[in-house]
Amino acid sequence: MSDTASFFGDLLGTIAERGRALLDLGRERRPAGAIKAASLVALCERLLSGRGEASGVALAQEILLAYGALKSGERIAFFEALAGTFGPDMARLDKATAAYAAKPSAATASELHQASEPRRQELIRRLNLAPGATARLVGMRADLLASLPRRRDLAEVDRDFTHLFASWFNRGFLVLRRIDWSTPANVLEKIIRYEAVHEIRDWNDLRARVDSPDRRCYAFFHPTLVDEPLIFVEVALMKDIPEAIAPVLAEKRAHLDPARASVAVFYSISNTQIGLGGVSFGNFLIKQVVEEISRELPNLKTFVTLSPVPTFRAWLEAERASPASAVLTDEDRAALAALDAPGLAEDTARQAALRPVLSALAAHYFLIARSPKGRPLDPVARFHLGNGARLERIDPFGDLSAKGLKQAAGLMVNYRYLLDDIEANHEAFFDKAQIVASPAVRKLLRAESQQKALAVREAAG
Repeated sequence: MSDTASFFGDLLGTIAERGRALLDLGRERRPAGAIKAASLVALCERLLSGRGEASGVALAQEILLAYGALKSGERIAFFEALAGTFGPDMARLDKATAAYAAKPSAATASELHQASEPRRQELIRRLNLAPGATARLVGMRADLLASLPRRRDLAEVDRDFTHLFASWFNRGFLVLRRIDWSTPANVLEKIIRYEAVHEIRDWNDLRARVDSPDRRCYAFFHPTLVDEPLIFVEVALMKDIPEAIAPVLAEKRAHLDPARASVAVFYSISNTQIGLGGVSFGNFLIKQVVEEISRELPNLKTFVTLSPVPTFRAWLEAERASPASAVLTDEDRAALAALDAPGLAEDTARQAALRPVLSALAAHYFLIARSPKGRPLDPVARFHLGNGARLERIDPFGDLSAKGLKQAAGLMVNYRYLLDDIEANHEAFFDKAQIVASPAVRKLLRAESQQKALAVREAAG
């Protein structure tokens, strides 16, 4: 894959160099940083109006280089221009709308569809002609995403990026590769850097995760992003479903013969590209890894995660801060005070006292609590439940690291992928907003919460 991508990259680079000789931009050559947002918009208009492929490649490369030299305020000005100047051609759209209204047909419908497309989509496509453009455009969208919380007027531009990226990063273009100790060092270094769930401390820690006989790591790659993993998953082969992360990550543990393993545990899934946020391929990764690892090890019967709960502590603290909380009892409030004192990670007596309280509240959090849009509060839950997994088990104090205690009061959970039930679970989640959970999890609900859960299920049909 790398050799092929390198060949086409070199070819595009040659075209771009020759194209520069054809460009008569009517100005002296200036450093890219001297081309500000307004000049960049003019170059974009020229790129859209041009027809020559060589000059188009060169111009696209120049635009991307110039964008890279802009300061943050200038980049926002450029995004404003994309929103305001590169929307649909309204004159063409009005004409196409009138033509379709007068004579509906496949031809007039096609013209209406094309006329309604924002010009910036074609601009982004043409920018992608330049050598290495895909990675630069992913970086451009990362800049755009960073500005969206305070500039919602740029959301239309983001929708166009998302629309195009969903096609460019279609599952059919992605390549699954196993990561092991023979993987090139530059890729291994990125695995260390991008690990977002459980920090990889050093190269020895990495080797324990990818080179041990009972560990696996797989990643998706795209042909245009050479040696750049898009998302990767770390897998532990075990005899039983784990309830804590420390034994899974321990470097000096006893290794299990893979032939004796019956459980595959997905204990870390990391997206690596901020600019590809919202472009989902994690579900494909898990399903393909299940297929891949099942062929290698047919003795594996159970496929589960050991997942963090990154928003549980914030929800819990909000309930504690609310005098009118309908979730917490007075007994809960008294017990939860034990979370505030230092040394909880080492205090097994406090953990034992908190365990039943946290289990019941966690069951409520997953099965009852909802966002204003009616979705589960936890992003990891939305991911796995949307993929068709079921909530299998709640693990109080599964992660006693400082991060685990801060984000989730130490809580972890197992989601289970039952291959025969994945599609039905997926449809139940999206069509009826149902949370598919094991009987063991549902038994943790208190009586009042069980009544609420029943009402939710009945309302969903």
